[in-house]
Amino acid sequence: MFAAGCRRARPPQTIYDEVRQKSQKGDLDGALREADQAAREYSSGNTEWSWRFRVLKAQILVLRGSPQDALTLLKDPLPDSLRATDVAVRQQMVLGLAHDFLQQYDEAETNLADAAQSARAHQPALLCDVMLSRGTLEADRKNFPEAEKAFGQALSLARSEGRPFLEASALGSLGNVAMGQEHYDQAVDRYKESLQLSQTLGAGYSLSKTLGNMGWSYFAMGDFENALALYKQAEAAAAQSGLPSDRVYWLINLGDTYYEQRDYSAAKSASLEALALAQKLGDRSAIAQCLNNLSQIALESSGADSAESFNRQALALERANPDDTAALDSLLVSGRIQAARRDYPSAEKTFAQVIGDSHSESSQRWEAQARLGEVYQAESRPDPAQRAFLDSLASIGKVRASVKKEDLRISFLSGAINFYGDFIDFLVSQKRENDALEVAELSSGRDLAEGLGSSTANLSFPIRNFHPRETAAATHSVILDYWLGPRHSYLWAITPARVTLFTLPPSEEIDSLVASYRQALTGPRDVLETSNAAGQKLFQILVAPAASLIPHGARVTILPGGSLSAINFEALLAPAPHLHYWIEDVDVVNSDSLMLLAASERKQASRPAKLLLIGAPVSPGGEFPNLPQAASEIELVEKYFPPSNRRVFSGAQATSAAYLQSDPSQYSVIHFVAHGTSSRSAPLDSAIILTKEGDSYKLYARDIMNQPLRADLVTISSCFGAGSRFFSGEGLVGLTWAFLRAGAHEVIAALWEVDDASTPEFMDHLYSEMHKGVPPDIALRDAKLSFLHSGTIYRRPFYWAPFEIYRGS
Repeated sequence: MFAAGCRRARPPQTIYDEVRQKSQKGDLDGALREADQAAREYSSGNTEWSWRFRVLKAQILVLRGSPQDALTLLKDPLPDSLRATDVAVRQQMVLGLAHDFLQQYDEAETNLADAAQSARAHQPALLCDVMLSRGTLEADRKNFPEAEKAFGQALSLARSEGRPFLEASALGSLGNVAMGQEHYDQAVDRYKESLQLSQTLGAGYSLSKTLGNMGWSYFAMGDFENALALYKQAEAAAAQSGLPSDRVYWLINLGDTYYEQRDYSAAKSASLEALALAQKLGDRSAIAQCLNNLSQIALESSGADSAESFNRQALALERANPDDTAALDSLLVSGRIQAARRDYPSAEKTFAQVIGDSHSESSQRWEAQARLGEVYQAESRPDPAQRAFLDSLASIGKVRASVKKEDLRISFLSGAINFYGDFIDFLVSQKRENDALEVAELSSGRDLAEGLGSSTANLSFPIRNFHPRETAAATHSVILDYWLGPRHSYLWAITPARVTLFTLPPSEEIDSLVASYRQALTGPRDVLETSNAAGQKLFQILVAPAASLIPHGARVTILPGGSLSAINFEALLAPAPHLHYWIEDVDVVNSDSLMLLAASERKQASRPAKLLLIGAPVSPGGEFPNLPQAASEIELVEKYFPPSNRRVFSGAQATSAAYLQSDPSQYSVIHFVAHGTSSRSAPLDSAIILTKEGDSYKLYARDIMNQPLRADLVTISSCFGAGSRFFSGEGLVGLTWAFLRAGAHEVIAALWEVDDASTPEFMDHLYSEMHKGVPPDIALRDAKLSFLHSGTIYRRPFYWAPFEIYRGS
């Protein structure tokens, strides 16, 4: 028998480099197998390579979340012959990271100090690695200035030495530091840089961590939709890369996000999966976090007894292995259990302990303050209850103010809105309905109000110059101001004579009806002909309680709140004298804020009508085909303005630059005829689709809001101009929000897809009435009624109800 042939053994350096590359790219299972095989192969006869592979294997074990196995592997002293080599530096780094993982910070400090000393003396090329490890320790100890310094040094070294994997790691780590300091927008910027580099390099290990940490930043800013998507990607990347420890944390955070969205079934499922994996890994800190999550879910779904069982297990683990954050979470749950059992003195002490702890994160502090307010309320102690609630709102406001980027700040209140609701519930229980309205106003249109010049002093409780009845008189309207909450929802009906409060069902019931009716309105059947049940029920819940305060033909200003932003109140089905659309009875205007509404009536005197008209662009591609009737709409609109008072950009001239460079602040009327897009993940990336110029054909909401306006009316004759995603406190955010933020007085835009064939006729009617001196809201209603009474298919609300008028300042 002949041998199959000789195969030359690969040099150990080649194997070593391949294993390191595998670990960097995230294939930790494969890297661990090869490192283990090489360590055994060189265990006898070659001391240097035996130790190199042993240290490399230990490093991979730490990355996989098995620090104790790494410590066991490196328990023997390093041979004297290797004291001045890179092996010595790497050994101390791995020991330091393992001890850090186990929260044995003193031991980690000693290891990393030895690693730094050895690197400076013998292996300066490893200083970048050491600085990364040092930064990790300081961040875990919450010593953020020192962590930032170490990671900054690592980033500088990685870039100067051309080490992109370490550069990606340093960028992600700097994001962690910013996140730890609650500088969430700065964290997102760092994560985006790291993510782009990690994706280019195929660095699976960094990719998973960066995706998950970016998700945490969005979560902290209340953007649960983006957080959920990022956590799912991070969990999948961790599973693919053999990172069970990371998988645990992303599953935990998935559970947190589902909990905030009140999807308790999904939250429990994710938390139980995380718990099983954490128990398999023996990760006590993660186990405690899972138990805390399960405790909170139980409080909302199955009661205090079940919650206490999880809570006791978490507290026992934390006593054995302290973790400040997890322990404070457990204390919060303990306080909630005590309050649920009416042990109010114990609950007071528990919440006060969280508030006073220097390690409390801001979100833990503001929750404890609000929970303490609820305890005082239950004890019939209104004064300390109000102080506690106000402290909670102040804590929320402080962190919100630290988020400088508007597109990140608009989502912030989503994570804290329930605590505003707790204060509102308290004030209502004290029969302080007007004060409750002020607190609701504090969370409404904050970014719009601040961006348009409202001072911080005007956005704190009590609000200065807050006179809702005077606003109703000045706007010649009945104002219906809604607040949707998980336990109670409210309607304040405001007339020049009085403010009347009505209690409505919880948000879950209303949200379900809104989703059903919105789908029906955009479907193939006429909701009036089918007597749609959701449309009738919404009228009974939302309008009927205040019906006696609303004269026939009155102007009604809606401040919708929550999911109510997604429907047109005019299309609700009123029952008497026969079933009909509410538009037959009233003229409806929408707004986001009472303060902005009051300011809208103090605007300067109207100027001569001057039109900026942009539309009928050249199609940039198949996704946005030419609109056959766009040119017709332009002709119909421009005829109502003399040539000297209009400027028209159409066809090839209809570009985003044409708008931005035309000094739009000089126009009193601005009209767009084009496709529109609405971005759910990044609402300020919503855009009007115009003619391509270079690589650009989108006029983005973020660019619109930065171009000051004085327009009396902006009309966006396109699909989804109003936006498709609402945020707690800001309502729908998209193109309409951007134009209001820029200073437009009123905006007409569509809630859903509009029909290209019917829209020119609709707009012709609108501008014909305005040309006669009819105010835009009444002219818009007249155009809708002309469709409703047309006897054609246009009578269906699909054709007339998408268009709404929104009033800003």
